[in-house]
Amino acid sequence: MGAIVRSFPWICNAAIRIRRAVMSKVCIIAWVFGRVQGVGFRYTTQYEAKKLGLTGYAKNLDDGSVEVVACGEEGQVEKLMQWLKSGGPRSARVERVLSEPHHPSGELTDFRIR
Repeated sequence: MGAIVRSFPWICNAAIRIRRAVMSKVCIIAWVFGRVQGVGFRYTTQYEAKKLGLTGYAKNLDDGSVEVVACGEEGQVEKLMQWLKSGGPRSARVERVLSEPHHPSGELTDFRIR
């Protein structure tokens, strides 16, 4: 193996980059409470998530909150969480955001409104 790495160092570098990309992927599920329904919250969340390259969804819940699942690079997921905690769109009034790690049952290929 050592001779191969010496002959083709780019193989080792590519493997390291792939490993880092896979290892840094995270998923969270968050519940956003406050005035977050009927104010375009899900759509602006979708816009922000897509801008960050995330997959997942935003969904209205019966209790008036919004559920957000976001998957992608850890730093980008954290940026979306900061955006949610800072209040989301101007028309919304976020009172609190709860979140936890999440393991979706299926592959999420886009960020959707549910």
